[in-house]
Amino acid sequence: MSDFRFFSTNLRFEIGNVNGPDDALTLYGMMIEMKPQPNVLPFNGLLSRLVKLKQYKAALYIFNDMISNLGIPLGYVPDEATFSPLLKGLFRESRIDEAQQLFRKIVREELCGVNNIIFGVVIDGLCKAGNTAMAIQLLRVMEKGSCRPNTHSYNMVIDGLCKDRMVDSAMKLFGEMPKKGIKRDAVTYSALIHGLSTLSRWKEVEALWKQMIDCHIYPNVITYTILVDGLCKEGLVDTAHDVLNIMIQKNHVPNVLTYSALMHGYCLQGRVDEARKFFDSLPGKGVTPSTTSYGILIHGYFKMMKIDDAMGLFHEMPYKGLEPDITTYNAVLQGVFRVHKYSVALQIFDEMQAADEKPDFYTYCIMLDGLEPDVITYNTIITGCCRKGLLEEAKDILLEMEQRSCFPDGDTYNIILRGMLKSGGEFDEATKFLDVMVGKGFSPDGSTAYLLSSLFQSQRKEINPNILNMIKKCAPKLKVEPGKGRIVC
Repeated sequence: MSDFRFFSTNLRFEIGNVNGPDDALTLYGMMIEMKPQPNVLPFNGLLSRLVKLKQYKAALYIFNDMISNLGIPLGYVPDEATFSPLLKGLFRESRIDEAQQLFRKIVREELCGVNNIIFGVVIDGLCKAGNTAMAIQLLRVMEKGSCRPNTHSYNMVIDGLCKDRMVDSAMKLFGEMPKKGIKRDAVTYSALIHGLSTLSRWKEVEALWKQMIDCHIYPNVITYTILVDGLCKEGLVDTAHDVLNIMIQKNHVPNVLTYSALMHGYCLQGRVDEARKFFDSLPGKGVTPSTTSYGILIHGYFKMMKIDDAMGLFHEMPYKGLEPDITTYNAVLQGVFRVHKYSVALQIFDEMQAADEKPDFYTYCIMLDGLEPDVITYNTIITGCCRKGLLEEAKDILLEMEQRSCFPDGDTYNIILRGMLKSGGEFDEATKFLDVMVGKGFSPDGSTAYLLSSLFQSQRKEINPNILNMIKKCAPKLKVEPGKGRIVC
């Protein structure tokens, strides 16, 4: 009993030491055995810790166990402080269906009061996933209930619509706001100005800007930066520079994003030397250049074939305490391939992976375009895609191999099949892929067979029929005994 008493006083410390699902499940088991049980806060802390570690599967397991299987009293069920980060994490990881299922469960089973915070997380997640239609439906649901939408709710949907280039729909919501007693603010106007400028609807931008001032809602740094960025992308760099000067006259201090937008505008016009002048002037203005600032200028130099200047900036970044991001690496890889420096490109690709900067789909495209890949090269790139969960991209590369008459081998198919099996939700697709693979004359190798066996062993209680089918196709002479959880000769 004294051990539990000591343990309960150190829950916060124990939760902070959780570094993965196994730690979390062990701690959770100890928590539910404690007498008396901890209140809701440590459970919230544990789930929040898992969300921070992106261990959503474990977080959902613990959550479902708490409310479904253990019969924990209502006072101990996680509240909105737990649901919000869990929902946000699922949306951030593009696990949209799971996020929506969790939200429906919260509403249907009345697990907690659904307030503006939870609605806001779901609306924001849907908009960022491009599902603005569903987000608008949620606004309508809120209007009929006790939790009415506010300015922030409308701003998220308007911003999402504008980013999806559905500006007319955004303008309709904008028009609704005063009629429903919802105030517009600088964020509302900034989102619309961004959307309109993206579509080059400058007369409407001008009218909206005037309306904003007339309503005593004044542009902030974000609004000015959006305008500068829009003008630069339209090729109106000198006008954007004038806006920057007006911004300073109005006592708004430009930030690194504002200056980076202007630098990008100069680079788009090939005026990279002027962009460099701005870049060099930033420290004197109290602004520290960012990774984005470096990336813009590096890309600009490569575009003008100023390779030494570009590489000089790239090598300068670590000395300034900056780590190149994937966008910067992609710009450098593309640039050095353009001048046929293949060994340098491969060296940079290795450095990128050593720095734990994971290649994205564009990186792989650049590598494939820059090299003359053979089967081994393709297999290496497909392996990278599968490790990052980019299964669709891996299958696209498989098709590209065939189009380039670089025909896949057994390793190619096995790499993709294992990627599907490890994803946990691709068993049906994996079965179909295995059929195609066998039809091409290839068989699962030892690593794939071992993975299938491990999956079989881990699912003794409820074996997925697709796994059984795949095992039988791999080795028809083997006898599968699901009830005993084993495979015998």
